[in-house]
Amino acid sequence: MKGMLKKSITVLSISAAFYVSAQDISIIKNTVDIYSSNQLQGSAKFNAMAGSMGALGGDVSAIAVNPAGLGVFITNSVNGTLSVDNTKTTSSFSNLSNSYSLSNTNLGQLGGVVAFETSRTSPWKFVNIGVNYNNRNIEEYIETPSNSGYSFQDSNLVDTSGNTVTGTFTSKGHAYNRTGHLTNLNIALGGNYDNKFYVGGSLNFKGANIVQYDTALLGLDLDKTNYYFDKQGSPYTEDSNGFSLSAGVIGKVNNNFRLGLSLESPTWWNLSRAYNEAYLSKKDNLYYADTFTEDRTLTTPMKATLSGAFVVNKNFALNVDYTLGVTKPKYKVQGPAETQLHNFFSSDYKNLSELRVGGEYRYNNFRLRGGYGIANSPFDSKAGFSDLYIGKRETLGVGLGFDFNSFYIDAAYNRIKINSTNVYGSGEYYNATNNGNVNFFVYNPTNFTSKLEDVRDNINLTVGFKF
Repeated sequence: MKGMLKKSITVLSISAAFYVSAQDISIIKNTVDIYSSNQLQGSAKFNAMAGSMGALGGDVSAIAVNPAGLGVFITNSVNGTLSVDNTKTTSSFSNLSNSYSLSNTNLGQLGGVVAFETSRTSPWKFVNIGVNYNNRNIEEYIETPSNSGYSFQDSNLVDTSGNTVTGTFTSKGHAYNRTGHLTNLNIALGGNYDNKFYVGGSLNFKGANIVQYDTALLGLDLDKTNYYFDKQGSPYTEDSNGFSLSAGVIGKVNNNFRLGLSLESPTWWNLSRAYNEAYLSKKDNLYYADTFTEDRTLTTPMKATLSGAFVVNKNFALNVDYTLGVTKPKYKVQGPAETQLHNFFSSDYKNLSELRVGGEYRYNNFRLRGGYGIANSPFDSKAGFSDLYIGKRETLGVGLGFDFNSFYIDAAYNRIKINSTNVYGSGEYYNATNNGNVNFFVYNPTNFTSKLEDVRDNINLTVGFKF
């Protein structure tokens, strides 16, 4: 039984309800979750304080929030962080749910600072150079259970006798599977002016490698058989490189209060994609699946961060950061796919914002740290859903540290929780054999949803030296 391409003459509005008829929802999610991400990761100290260090500085990972924090250093420093990431993702509807756990261990951070003390007569006390590298695992597996209410008909199926027949496909399950890493290399210059103002700037080199699957298991009533289908354009891989600029300032209001402001330019990304797609061969009028390549250009939002710190004394300090995305993601229009993406983000995306609070308490050589962050969903509410694609994100951090003067060791635990509405199922799907022959090519015009809970438990261990 072979399927024939089913043409659709109905165009679903990309801004109506939650329909994104011809564009992979995984692309929309990855645009925000990976390429436009505010999910900061760094040293154990930085993670324990939920990344809230914009007006405090003093940690090389704080370059990602405000490069002016580099000017706070008065000694050379080098450190590295081992990260253990555990992710549990649960997709639910009605009383059914599927949960999957993943665990990865990586070199999460590596950085160093060289501090140059100037002449005693200059108001510039220190001019420092810093380099920091972050590596975040972005693996995620979302499997939604079978759903008898998720069914659609295809009237262009052909039986073994060559007759056109109508069959009903019913969902037996659906999966999004993503693997890969996101990296960020900051090269920064910071200065200390008269111990009152700290300024800094950085060059930010970013990279991402993604392997993405969109797979549906569908049962056909005609032969009582289940078939695996890949979404048209899936699986796909992306190898991407991005670049941005950052600049910031921190000023002491008095010995107890500091204010900080930083700006990060849009990140200019170049994406190289290789994707699978089913097509009709003109030679034999049969369908096949093959791999195609394309390049895309993406500009992600410019970001501004306003920070405030209260330094009670040398033993206790609190910091508050507020980060706002001031522009929207923009794809360079090269064809219909980029046109849809561009129009979608222009109409449905709102500014992403995040509030982070962190603190540190010192007792002799012992350090106790904690932090909390909350970020909103960047998408407008649709069809009663306020958390489509990417929902509210909450980050909780706690940590301990011990300073041996020239040597220090820090540990941190983070829990990142994201609740969202998972959208899946619509569009063109194909079932192919190992040699690329396509057995079925079906079109489902309707999206389906499940409730998604993503919980990430991260443990970080940092070892550093000061000299």
